[in-house]
Amino acid sequence: MISLPIDEVLPALREALATRHEAVLEAPPGAGKTTRVPLALLNEAWLDGQTILMLEPRRLAARAAAERLASELGEKVGETVGYRIRLDSKVGPNTRIEVVTEGILTRRLQDDPALEGVGLLIFDEFHVLPYSSKYPEILSKLRAFSCRK
Repeated sequence: MISLPIDEVLPALREALATRHEAVLEAPPGAGKTTRVPLALLNEAWLDGQTILMLEPRRLAARAAAERLASELGEKVGETVGYRIRLDSKVGPNTRIEVVTEGILTRRLQDDPALEGVGLLIFDEFHVLPYSSKYPEILSKLRAFSCRK
């Protein structure tokens, strides 16, 4: 596995999430945020075997991220890493990293506001619409989620 710029901050990110239960990570494109962070956090003790949800702004990006993450593990999509987008889903009983789009996350929050079984919610590409237009709503949901941990 080649080294990426994000690798050097992963220990600090792990520590921040273990102690404060929330963090903001900003790095330039290509640094490895999408592909390294979920995998680096997957087996953290504080996650306690729960699922990581990673929000992607577009369906194509969600599918591509899941494919890359699964590839890094030497697996197929739907095993440890899966995705849910409108009209398509590849998840399985052992899926622990689930890449989703905004509509899927919104529906999930409506059905289960506590996001039971989810230990971490990652907002990837936060600067991309439609996230920024819904920033206050998303932030309040994120605060409620992080406070229950």
